[in-house]
Amino acid sequence: MPEFAIGDTDFLLDGRPFRILSGALHYFRVHPDLWADRIDKARRMGLNTIETYVPWNAHAPEPGVFDLTGGLDLDRFLRLIAEAGMYAIVRPGPYICAEWDNGGLPAWLFRDPAVGVRRFEPRYLAAVREYLTRVYEVVVPHQIDRGGPVLLVQIENEYGAFGDDKRYLKALAEHTRASGVTVPLTTVDQPTPEMLEAGSLDGLHRTASFGSGARERLAILRAHQPTGPLMCSEFWNGWFDNWGAHHHTTPAADSAAELDALLAAGASVNLYMFHGGTNFGCTNGANDKGVYQPIVTSYDYDAPLDEAGDPTPKYHAFRDVIARYHKVPDTVPPPARPAPTPHGVLRDPVRLLDAPDLWGTWEFHEELPAFDDLTPMPQLALLRCAVEGDTPGVLTFGEVRDRATVFFDGDPIGTLSREHHDRAIALPRAAGELLVLVEDQGRVDYGPRIGEAKGIVGGAELHGEPLTGWDVLPLDLTEVPSARPSPGAAVAGPVAGPVLLRAGIDVDASADLFLDTGEWGKGLAWFNGFPLGRYWRRGPQRTLYVPRPVVRAGRNELVVLELGTMLDPAARFAPRPLLGHTEA
Repeated sequence: MPEFAIGDTDFLLDGRPFRILSGALHYFRVHPDLWADRIDKARRMGLNTIETYVPWNAHAPEPGVFDLTGGLDLDRFLRLIAEAGMYAIVRPGPYICAEWDNGGLPAWLFRDPAVGVRRFEPRYLAAVREYLTRVYEVVVPHQIDRGGPVLLVQIENEYGAFGDDKRYLKALAEHTRASGVTVPLTTVDQPTPEMLEAGSLDGLHRTASFGSGARERLAILRAHQPTGPLMCSEFWNGWFDNWGAHHHTTPAADSAAELDALLAAGASVNLYMFHGGTNFGCTNGANDKGVYQPIVTSYDYDAPLDEAGDPTPKYHAFRDVIARYHKVPDTVPPPARPAPTPHGVLRDPVRLLDAPDLWGTWEFHEELPAFDDLTPMPQLALLRCAVEGDTPGVLTFGEVRDRATVFFDGDPIGTLSREHHDRAIALPRAAGELLVLVEDQGRVDYGPRIGEAKGIVGGAELHGEPLTGWDVLPLDLTEVPSARPSPGAAVAGPVAGPVLLRAGIDVDASADLFLDTGEWGKGLAWFNGFPLGRYWRRGPQRTLYVPRPVVRAGRNELVVLELGTMLDPAARFAPRPLLGHTEA
């Protein structure tokens, strides 16, 4: 069987120097029927390796569950990499960041506030070991010394930016080895002396993450990794976007020049990202460094391969750089073609406040629960409480995580946003029915707020007194809501949510589509039952990517859950992705 090792100056494949030319491709962000296409396009750009994270919370949405089917079939993904003649790097975390909900850590893990986060704490480590055991059951047979593609396995992820618990890192490494992983183990940190020291152990091979200044950063890495190959295992060739901010792009020539400097220094590399893909459904993460910023649905990342898998100018620029150092395949993928632009009319409204019983089952709670107090944890819920009193008052919440739209006797009276640190609103009358629609917009994926609870945290008060006696209606967003419309109901003009709408979309043949949400407000969409993700008029993202495998020739069904106000109830599609405010 082949042998892969770390030598004095190089990675060694069967005893010969080997440079890793890798691209990040997250299987969980790409429709599984498109994995082979994306892997082949990486090969044709000149890469020899595919790197992926493993998202614990996607595989284990509840305790005792570990899903390896469909888009989570890691075994199939690794087999496709091998069939393409490429190698693999696996980064199972348990924390992955990745701009992914909760950094990949399952929210149920932190229902017990005593459970540690990314540290040597018995309850946390017991769950981590159980998770890693399941991952390594898949990964171990795919190691290179067993005839598979896996060259490296990473321990934790940029741990030096979070902590310095060496016992924790040692426990992860020991369990990894005890589970049968024999390939070299790595860590990654930003190249500062403090992070490189805090985030690794002797015996683990240190790598760095950066997007510029290759020579200087590799020199810092070398000071902390005196022997063995230098590797930038996250070469940031683009960046992610937040709702309400701008679309990040990096000039192809500038990124290519940085890649050239990295390869000229003799280093190995993993492009982050080669192909970003999509935060389908409600899987996006968020940042909070004083201001809460949820991440958009698209994870295009201004990568060499765009969200729909088409080559960008950066693809060709990177391929030209790689060709200066290594042989590249003779053929390149064809350029993108304009996508079909069908249209439809959204109709058959089902308004949540008109008949909430159609949407799920109410639960009674004397005290207002956070989402994390509910099983399963929702990402959207309707709260109901009867208000009685002599004078109008001010409704105050402990903390809103992350958005709460307040209705009184069915009339909207305002929205409270975590981004603005809102948590109080005046009620118009002394008595009536209070309804609050609360949305989790994505759990923080980086920093000290990882693992925090969602929903309304800290209860509610009116007139300075606790407000009790709440009905809670959790709304399942993993599937199309089950509420069905009255037959033949039409929609005319602007629409106020929360409301579920449907449209029939006719296409001639299966193809990638780009759903244009520019005239809609805020909400989620499904195409033939597949969760496309969130949209929001504040941008920068304007289109939702519809993967070709979920589009069928003939009639298709689009379902939209509008939470805000939709200016025009029409379903339109664009010929290309629109990810920035200035795009038209």
